Amino acid sequence: MLVAVAACREPSAAQPRGEVASAPTVVPVAGDALRAGTLALPNALTSVKFAVIGDSGRGTPPQHAIAAQMLRYRKDFKYDFVLMLGDNIYEGPATPEDFRLKFEEPYRELLKSRVRFYAVLGNHDDPRQVSYAPFNMNGERYYSFAPPEDLLTRIATRVEFFGIDSTNLDRAQLRWLDERLAASRAEWKVAFLHHPLYTSGRYRTASRAHRWALEPILTRHQVDAVFSGHEHIYQRSALQKGIQYFVSGGAGSLRLGDGVDASFVARTYDADYHFMLVEIEDKALHFQAISRNGDTIDAGTLRRAGNARQSREDRPTPQDTPVPR
Repeated sequence: MLVAVAACREPSAAQPRGEVASAPTVVPVAGDALRAGTLALPNALTSVKFAVIGDSGRGTPPQHAIAAQMLRYRKDFKYDFVLMLGDNIYEGPATPEDFRLKFEEPYRELLKSRVRFYAVLGNHDDPRQVSYAPFNMNGERYYSFAPPEDLLTRIATRVEFFGIDSTNLDRAQLRWLDERLAASRAEWKVAFLHHPLYTSGRYRTASRAHRWALEPILTRHQVDAVFSGHEHIYQRSALQKGIQYFVSGGAGSLRLGDGVDASFVARTYDADYHFMLVEIEDKALHFQAISRNGDTIDAGTLRRAGNARQSREDRPTPQDTPVPR
């Protein structure tokens, strides 16, 4: 489907990211200096806190081990929701037993604590997952939402998330994404999808097609960060046209040796399964990638420059619930 989109897609040159005083920067933290189980995030009172998992849905011991670490870290870092980056339930048509073994059982304690999961589809997912209520897709392949946070946090930190169906990037979806991003008044715009735009893994060549289709829209509308899975490794890119790209496809799947170095990769890791914790406050996005044993494999802060955005006063406010196409 992506090839068809590329053939019919209207040409659109990348445009500047607005009136930028100075470029965003990333300040890494030395993860090897942190003890296992140590939180590397500021854990501020009025920040947006969430976790990220990708390629998780296998129902295997590694998936359960990652879920246990997610629960352990939540004792100190009270995130209220999780982004799921696709391949949520392997493999193909999903039965109620698949959902139970590959999602409900591993994340039982998080679900009992009312942690919400927001999913996008991966290439191994049953498209009918959009109607599975705990994935909060509300029957839609793509959607946007504002975090389920308290009122004080919403006032202090305005964030909007955009879930993209990268398995079927048709023209209607690209138009929706372009219009929805343009309408957003959020100070932080975060996209999440299954297929990466930047990766040095085995899908490096294929990622160029997704980059061609999506990057002009993301840069034009000043998206800050993009989370993807598909590669069963962890990677953080160097900033690309002002956007920070993460690959986090190791919450239930792993490909040893796939995380090769490349000029556009700032950090890569393929030695163990992992998940991510993220915190957004004011002009900073803090991130921490954590292995199955609780070790920090990467951490740091994406700092957005002051006065980096044009005025958004004439744009509508993000809704509290997923917005259908």
